[in-house]
Amino acid sequence: MSCSTKSASTAVPTLAITHATVIDATGAPPQLDTTVLIERDHITLIGPSRRISLPPNAPTVDATGKFLIPGLVDSHVHLTAAGEPTGSRNFIIPLLVANGITTVRDMDGSVDLLKQLRKEISDGQLLGPQIFFTGPYLDGDPPSFQPSIVVKTADEARKAVDQLVSEGVDFIKVQSVLDRAPYFAIADESKKKNIRFLGHVPDRVSAFEAAAAGQASIEHLTGVLLSCSSQETELRAAQAAPLPPHETPQQAKVRQRTWLRKLLDTQSPQKTNSLIAAFLAHHTWQVPTFPALVHLGFLTPQTNLANDPRMKYVPQSEKKIWQQGTTSQLNGYTDADFAIREEIIRRSLVVVVQMQTAGVRIMAGTDTPAPNVFPGSALHEDLAYLVQAGLTPMQALQAATKNPAEFLSQLDTHGTVEPNKIADLVLLDANPLADIHNTQKIFAVILRGHVLGRPTLDALLHSVEQNAEAQ
Repeated sequence: MSCSTKSASTAVPTLAITHATVIDATGAPPQLDTTVLIERDHITLIGPSRRISLPPNAPTVDATGKFLIPGLVDSHVHLTAAGEPTGSRNFIIPLLVANGITTVRDMDGSVDLLKQLRKEISDGQLLGPQIFFTGPYLDGDPPSFQPSIVVKTADEARKAVDQLVSEGVDFIKVQSVLDRAPYFAIADESKKKNIRFLGHVPDRVSAFEAAAAGQASIEHLTGVLLSCSSQETELRAAQAAPLPPHETPQQAKVRQRTWLRKLLDTQSPQKTNSLIAAFLAHHTWQVPTFPALVHLGFLTPQTNLANDPRMKYVPQSEKKIWQQGTTSQLNGYTDADFAIREEIIRRSLVVVVQMQTAGVRIMAGTDTPAPNVFPGSALHEDLAYLVQAGLTPMQALQAATKNPAEFLSQLDTHGTVEPNKIADLVLLDANPLADIHNTQKIFAVILRGHVLGRPTLDALLHSVEQNAEAQ
């Protein structure tokens, strides 16, 4: 039996979850027929139900036949990317909560908008997850996405880091178009300011160099397969070369297909192992975001979600953007193109399980709300992809609970079901260790000690659907 510093006699629970099977995400076996006592927003006691006497009139959730896990973390979202002020509040955040996501790492947005969201949630005005954020990307010219801060020199890069630190961001994010000098200046200035930098591996930087420079996490496996190639230098030069004059769209597709084919054909087991060793040595975390890779970056007709029933939750304005992204990824491409994309995903899955086996740390993430990446439910897809790659269900669950809590320096308060931790929890109808898809079978979400039962979660989903129809 787990015990907190408070005894059951002195801690008056505001909630008791009884007769649950607790999967605490520490890696320990499930705790059968267990009662969890919560006082306000903290877990105070966990133990066998037969040994715990409940105070009279204690609010109780009978969790017989249910499975209790920590609240889930999506380590790659864009809360303000669907148009403000409604996109975050009426679309993304309610779907996150309804899917058991109690913490997010926002990876690009206006600092002011994100601070406002964080304040509304902490003040109780808005039901939502705790938010960690990077603020705008640091990128080259022209930048890949907005909002961004363009930095073309080392001096500009250092000033941008200083500016974001003064504004209170949690991390610095780098993007793909950065030149080498600004990138390494960001790495150096971040170290001086005692803030971690993370994001894409820029096109002009190798994943080996990113690890050595101290990049805390790599998103979407950017640069990883390229740095596994025995012809990395040649492929990188071809990637950076000016576009051929008068190239037709079809010629561009052939050139891209040829490049990807060579990338796959030249993967070196030795370089792959060396890169994984570098990630391990430099503590470089990975956030693969398989929903974005499968349903956007390497989309095929088979993985297209245009007719998915979850589309009813997507506002019309956002749906148009999604449709444009889908069209650009499908039109004019051949079966050979789609076959290569499928192979890219298979190879990425293999590399991820190799990294996990070696001890490289993995976090689950989605890139919500990128086209075909549905807020909330996409995280459950990512967990399924991690298991498909070869992670155990427990390892996949930890990628969305214990691991991000450790990355966020919150393991003392979050990430596992243990006494003295914040009561961010998810109660499931079925065992996720038997089938990872069971993380989708949510009976209730406990958000900072407050129970959101199935009727409340369904009402959240209904509100999102109504707002989508109204736009």
